[in-house]
Amino acid sequence: MPPVNVVQKPTELVQIVDEQNKPIGAATRAEMRSRNLIHRCSFTIVQNLEEQIYVQKRVAFKETFPSHYDPAPGGVVGSEETYEENAVRELEEEMGIRDAAIEKLFDFWYGDETYRMWGRLFRCQSDGPFRLDPEEVEGGQFMSLQEVVGLLRGGPVCPDSAIAVKRFLEEHHDIF
Repeated sequence: MPPVNVVQKPTELVQIVDEQNKPIGAATRAEMRSRNLIHRCSFTIVQNLEEQIYVQKRVAFKETFPSHYDPAPGGVVGSEETYEENAVRELEEEMGIRDAAIEKLFDFWYGDETYRMWGRLFRCQSDGPFRLDPEEVEGGQFMSLQEVVGLLRGGPVCPDSAIAVKRFLEEHHDIF
């Protein structure tokens, strides 16, 4: 197991954007983290036929939000990737979902003193089974919408995903 909070894939080039979400260049993941550069991330709500949401638990050695629950898994957008390409790639890498038919929902901002990004939330339908990446995900399960609300209130939940999923529940299910 790698040490906690070590930047994963430190030399990977990621897309850097400004406060208005306009691309302004690329940087290594390590530089993006050390300088708190604004970047892009994709997030995808995975729902089954009963509209339950699949919630992952992140591994303890993740560079951001270790051991947190994540109701909208995704990842950092590469320097030559679109949000959509990244979402499809992340679903396959983290969960084994191939050729996902994703639906774009909305873009959102998240920022704090150590992490700033523009996110795009997608949704897809899959009942599994999933092949979880042990370098990313400790485990996961489907939860009812009410269970997800309880998780968002009680945590620990990735704060960027929490913002997106709360808005999704407000807009699409009149919950919250």
